[in-house]
Amino acid sequence: IDEIHRLHPTVEEYLYPAMEDFKLEILIDQGPSARSVTINLPPFTLIGATTRSGLLTAPLRSRFQITNRLDYYNPSDLQSVVQRSAGLLNIEIVPEGAVEIARRARGTPRIANNLLRRV
Repeated sequence: IDEIHRLHPTVEEYLYPAMEDFKLEILIDQGPSARSVTINLPPFTLIGATTRSGLLTAPLRSRFQITNRLDYYNPSDLQSVVQRSAGLLNIEIVPEGAVEIARRARGTPRIANNLLRRV
């Protein structure tokens, strides 16, 4: 789930039993006729991504068994990304141009690819 810190609290509540017990608990109808239905889920891996981990609620964060922090790409790796993308997009680029785009991409392939498409 990209930008997982933006999840609505209601959606988080649905995820808790799914993440812990592989069960989805759904409330159907309202008032006296309301009933709960539990759906068994096959085992799955949930991957959440955010650049603002401090905005994750403590209950959601505690349910992830593994957390990793990814570093930004270095300019040399981004230059490779730019050159590969240029080839896929049939854009001619000289090595110096790829270096310049990589330098301005703030460590992010998405930004590098956006810059490549603009020049």
